[in-house]
Amino acid sequence: MTVPDLRTARLRLRALDTTDTEAIVRIFADPETSRFLAADLSDPDQCRASVARRLAYTGPDGTGHWVVERDGAVIGLAHLRPSTELSGGLTEIGYFLDPAHGGQGLATEAAAALLRHAFATLGLPAVWALVHESNVASQNLVRRLGFTDVGGGDHYGAPHRVFVALPGAAGHWHHVELWVPDLARAEQSFGWLLTELGWREHQRWRDGVSWKLGPGYLVVEQSPALTSTVHDRRAPGLNHLALHAGSPERVDELAAAALEHGWRALFADRYPHAGGPDHHAAYLENADGFEVELVADAPRVTRPG
Repeated sequence: MTVPDLRTARLRLRALDTTDTEAIVRIFADPETSRFLAADLSDPDQCRASVARRLAYTGPDGTGHWVVERDGAVIGLAHLRPSTELSGGLTEIGYFLDPAHGGQGLATEAAAALLRHAFATLGLPAVWALVHESNVASQNLVRRLGFTDVGGGDHYGAPHRVFVALPGAAGHWHHVELWVPDLARAEQSFGWLLTELGWREHQRWRDGVSWKLGPGYLVVEQSPALTSTVHDRRAPGLNHLALHAGSPERVDELAAAALEHGWRALFADRYPHAGGPDHHAAYLENADGFEVELVADAPRVTRPG
C-alpha cells in the first residue's frame, strides 16, 4: 500500500508511522479534539489503540492515513479511505487538527490537498464526509471545499450530516478536434470505435461530426481550410489518442473487430504488451494515419484484511 506525500503552501501530509504515535496522543490530549467522536481519545490508551488500527490499514493504494506536519512538527491527522459507515466502498475523508493551530485555515488546507489527490490522482468519482450534527465548524469547512449536504443519519453512534464532493470540470478536457482528409473514412473508423466504447453522436454539420462521452467530446472535420491531406503521427502535433476500453478481454475483442472497420494493428508482434509488461493495450491506425491506443483496466488486487 502506498500513501503518497502531499504538499501545500504551509503543510506536508505524509504517511502515518508508528513513530508518530506519541505526537498523536499529544494532539488528542485536549478533549476538544475528539469531542464529536464516539471514543474519548484524550485517554492515551484509547488513542494509542486508535493509532494502531490506523497503522493496520490495508486498503487501496493511494488511500490511508496521513499525519499533517507544519515546519516538521506533527499538528494533525487525516484520512482518505473506504467508509466503514457508508456501503458500497464509498471513499470517506476525515481530518483532525491540534486546537493550538486552529483558526488559521490549516484544516481546510489539509483537507483540500486530500480532495485534490482523490480526484486528480486517484480519479475517484466522489468523496464523502460524515460530520457530526453539532460540529458546525467542520460542516462549514466541507461546504467551503464544495461538498453538498445530501442528508443525515446515525453514523459512528451519533447523528451526522452526510456530505459529498464531486470532481469539478476545471482542468479536464472539453473537446479534441481532428482535421481529417476524408470525413467518410473517419466516420467509418472513429464512428464505429467510439460507439463500441459507449460514445454517442453529439453534433453533425456539412464538414464534420462529433461524438460525446461525459462532459468531453471528440470532433472529426474535413475543413475547407485544411492545408494538407496527410497526417504524420511521428511529426510534431498529435501522436495518438488513448482511451480506456474495459477489461483485457474486451480490448482483445475490439482489437480483432477493428480490422473490419478501417483500422490496422500496430506493433502486432508485441501485442498486447507493446507498452510494457504490465500494460495491456491495443494500438490501432486508420487509413489516414491516426493512431488510437485502447487501454485495458488494470486487474484488481485483492488485499488481505
